[in-house]
Amino acid sequence: MPAGARDYYRGGAHDELTLRDNRAAFERWQIHYRVLRDVEHRDLSTSLFGHRVEWPVLVAPTACHQLAHPDGELATARAASAVGTTMVLSTLSNYAMEEVAREARHGLWFQLYVYRDRGLTAELVARAAACGCRAIALTVDAPVGGVRERDLRNAFAFPAEMPMRNVLPRGPEPPPPDVPPISFQQYVNSMFDPSLKWSDLEWLCARTTLPVLVKGVVRPDDAVRAAEHGAQGVVVSNHGGRQLDTAPAAVDVLEPIVRAAGEKLTVLADGGVRRGTDVLKALALGARAVLLGRPVLWGLAVGGEAGARRVLELLRKELDVAMALAGCRTLGEIDRDLVRRA
Repeated sequence: MPAGARDYYRGGAHDELTLRDNRAAFERWQIHYRVLRDVEHRDLSTSLFGHRVEWPVLVAPTACHQLAHPDGELATARAASAVGTTMVLSTLSNYAMEEVAREARHGLWFQLYVYRDRGLTAELVARAAACGCRAIALTVDAPVGGVRERDLRNAFAFPAEMPMRNVLPRGPEPPPPDVPPISFQQYVNSMFDPSLKWSDLEWLCARTTLPVLVKGVVRPDDAVRAAEHGAQGVVVSNHGGRQLDTAPAAVDVLEPIVRAAGEKLTVLADGGVRRGTDVLKALALGARAVLLGRPVLWGLAVGGEAGARRVLELLRKELDVAMALAGCRTLGEIDRDLVRRA
């Protein structure tokens, strides 16, 4: 990949402390495994909002997959389907949600940014329901764009020949080459609504029958508010370390959020998941499932659909082995007693 695109994917905000801590946080937990549990047969499946997935890892919403491969989100959706899980499609995808939904045989969720143009936002929500999306993940941790210094050093901007088709009129031609390129921070600051507040969550929930998750929560009190204002789930997330540097790693705040959410919310988490043992630890701390971001993009860059699928297959196999070695036959047997802070 060109350096600018590669750094756009892998970089974080400012000194990238949160980016690194997302990984380091998993290393601060140990698995106190059980033995003699008869783990010959294992079941990795779970249910999310009434729909079964074959294992508890979803593909996280990430922008502009064509930076990695020409087939972009179409290839990613096929890869997710091939391994029995759901893709969460970014608002900022290079392929329109209707095109991606046709490839997502194991379900599709839609990640939503709220635009200053509420008519456009309402249209995105309606289109997501119409094309068969099963949930809306409302991202709330980007009222303004984080400062990503790799992008500044590289003068990175989204290529004009890779438009974000969800927010263009249906069936457009690519913009002409003289359209000035725009950076992520410029795009966020010009297009997204920084006045977003809790009443806007109620507005969204009233506009759709799909379950709405609030993505970007790191505090228990915000999880409680999300439930009070109509959300059915939250994603514990710091935006992959790309927004506010020195924010906490998701796995460090997961347990108190799960406790505060109680039975009111389905709790998912993302950030720093790289190994099957990471998935097991997040589940032990109360997450129903996790989302995987950058590794899928690296697989996509190396081998398109087959590369993304291979990354997911590797992680699924690792989780299966980790469950067996920890003495767990089902996800329900992965409980809080299984992990200790190192």
